[in-house]
Amino acid sequence: MGKRVLITGIDGFVAKHCAVAFLDAGYQVRGSVLNPAWADNARATLANFADTSRLEFVTADLLSDAGWDAAVDGCEVVAHVASPDPLAQPRDPDELIRPAVDGSLRVLRASRAHEARRVVHTSSIFAAYYGRRDKTGPFDPDDWSDLDGPGITPYARSKTLAERAAREFVAEKGGPEYVSLLPGYIFGPTLDTNLSASITLIKLLMDGKYPGVPRLCMPVVDVRDVAYAHLAAAEAPEIDGGRYLLVAESKWMIDVAGDLRACAGQAGSKAPRRELPDWTMRLVGLFDRPARSVTAELGRAVRFDTSATVQDLGIRFRPAREAVCAAAQSLVELGLV
Repeated sequence: MGKRVLITGIDGFVAKHCAVAFLDAGYQVRGSVLNPAWADNARATLANFADTSRLEFVTADLLSDAGWDAAVDGCEVVAHVASPDPLAQPRDPDELIRPAVDGSLRVLRASRAHEARRVVHTSSIFAAYYGRRDKTGPFDPDDWSDLDGPGITPYARSKTLAERAAREFVAEKGGPEYVSLLPGYIFGPTLDTNLSASITLIKLLMDGKYPGVPRLCMPVVDVRDVAYAHLAAAEAPEIDGGRYLLVAESKWMIDVAGDLRACAGQAGSKAPRRELPDWTMRLVGLFDRPARSVTAELGRAVRFDTSATVQDLGIRFRPAREAVCAAAQSLVELGLV
């Protein structure tokens, strides 16, 4: 019997890739789902990519204490991946903030009570640089988003507050060991038709839904590297308290669209070919919440220092183009574009 890991929100895009990584490494994997009916779909998907004989499910809600003790009991490692990740920002920020913050604290309390050795927390690069117009980079693990800065979105706020709350908890309570991972826009292959916000964005670009794209610089990472980072963060010695940025490179959205046309053939031919002027995006943002969420970042080239990630976790990031093309290819193979 291998070591046991709990992966929260195992039916999600990143979490399913994490499950494959941990199963391949010999772990007993327990996955939490919000709805017990989702477990069958997750198992069916994962069976296509890994041996699921060491896979089990529990039901737990980030907004309720029920189920978390049973979820964590007997787990050496907890990979807390679950968190809302919408394509459009909600009108009420608490729709994202409450499950992100309260859910992280519930997972940590249960992990401490049941003596889990380490919690690996999926934060976000949006907890490191949003609202920071004073700096273009390179941002490093000591940087935090400015919650009072211009254009801070509910999602960026939720991820920043959740990570800060988690770090305060372990500092005050004395454990468990805690490591946070901060991925950028996560592309790469989707394992099934349950699409994340980032893969939905790729689909919309390939579907030709936009006449153009904003002048937006996107920190990109491949989901397979994110999954590997969770496994490495679970096992690497002497990294308690570590904070690791997961970014292969920053890429302008117009270049992402160009990659789609180049690597997806006819399926990518509808990807936009022009950048929209900033004033157009600001005007559209008056009426459209997805557009409004990026207006503060227009034209801002951002860079990141991932040397600590490479050194401590042993990651060699796939190029951003590979992540974009793998996402497109998986959408084609699944018949979604």
